[in-house]
Amino acid sequence: MTSPRTIGIGLLGLGTVGQGVWKHLSEKQNDLASRLGVNLDLRRAAVRNLRKARSVKIPKNKITLDPYEVIDDPKVHVVCELIGGTTKARELTLRALRLGKVVVSANKALLCEHGPEIFAAVRKHGGQFLFEASVAGGVPIIKALREGLVANRFDLIVGILNGTCNHILTRMGEDGLSFADALKEAQALGYAEANPTLDVEGIDAFHKASILAWLAHGKWAPRQRALVEGIRNIGPADIDFARRFGLALKHLAVIRRDFNAGWMTVGVYPALVPNREILARVSGVNNGITLRGDVVGATTLAGRGAGGDATASAVIGDIVDAIAALTSGARQGLSSDDLASRERLGKSVRMGDLDEIISPFYLRLSLLDKAGVSEGIYRIFSKYKVSIARVIQYEHPNQGRGTVTLSTYPVSEAKMAKVLKGLKSLKTVLEEPVVLRIFSPET
Repeated sequence: MTSPRTIGIGLLGLGTVGQGVWKHLSEKQNDLASRLGVNLDLRRAAVRNLRKARSVKIPKNKITLDPYEVIDDPKVHVVCELIGGTTKARELTLRALRLGKVVVSANKALLCEHGPEIFAAVRKHGGQFLFEASVAGGVPIIKALREGLVANRFDLIVGILNGTCNHILTRMGEDGLSFADALKEAQALGYAEANPTLDVEGIDAFHKASILAWLAHGKWAPRQRALVEGIRNIGPADIDFARRFGLALKHLAVIRRDFNAGWMTVGVYPALVPNREILARVSGVNNGITLRGDVVGATTLAGRGAGGDATASAVIGDIVDAIAALTSGARQGLSSDDLASRERLGKSVRMGDLDEIISPFYLRLSLLDKAGVSEGIYRIFSKYKVSIARVIQYEHPNQGRGTVTLSTYPVSEAKMAKVLKGLKSLKTVLEEPVVLRIFSPET
């Protein structure tokens, strides 16, 4: 009887995700080996600090400071890149791919910034690059786009892609916490980093949205052509407006495609979502993505998006796919033909202009409390033919100022930019206006 093949697995990085991967692979090693018909060999993990306390016990002879000991080991067939960043991670990923190995990565920034180079190495050297864990934690959105829904053309992909932001906005909306207090809680629970900039400024979600846009439409979205905004400026008046009109505040990634006009848009920003939408009810650290295809219609996937175990689950899923590919010869990642077809598709897509991006808007204005102020505001909207749908005024006794929140009917980003420029020029507008989009599937 032939002995089962042994598949060696090496990890680059033993942070929260890396430790989760090692722990769950160790605990389920026998079960996975039986199901896959192979022996799993957790060969080695590369770390930056040998003395760092870790939640999992790993034999000393399996930890190294040298990542090349992992990559260059001929008995390592699957390399898990979990170190983050884009400099060293790029170098190590390309080296592993040039050796024809399978690389599993959770690094959305790496893929967003160096995707073309990485996939060129895949095509040239015959390795594979699996990246389910790079978007939406434990939600298998990449596999859905790549396999299950492959017959569809998607005119809309909209999602909550950052569990940290969703947790913060949930606590602000449901429990009345301030942004600062909700962020502090998220950090204490391990959902937010000590420096939360990547999350709360929308950068993390943009990286993920760019990956989804490329998968669906073959085009990487340049950061300078995307709308990327964070959640730091959300305040109680915004929460109150949402509650009054049946809306929920969510941090959305929105990818729209007009197949007739040939454009694609990518936006990441806080938005007011009607409560009837499924995404309005995705709360806490969960992620959710709605895909609208020409065959399947609208489909929503949701699940845990923040925390090490959710990402570790996706990494292990890719490892299992990698083992299946290595033992059966059936490719699991994107093939050369897949990559070539996306490259051709991307050449026919352009990024949409600001006058093509349309939605209803919400504005919060801090105004001088004085007669005639409202007339000046309305003149600006009238000048640019932007229609106002709702207005709420809040008084601030003895402070000489007031707050006005309002919503508009659908209007282009270009027109709204002109309105904002006009509002900022008024001496009666005391602070930078807060602007949110109101999500509508139709616009």
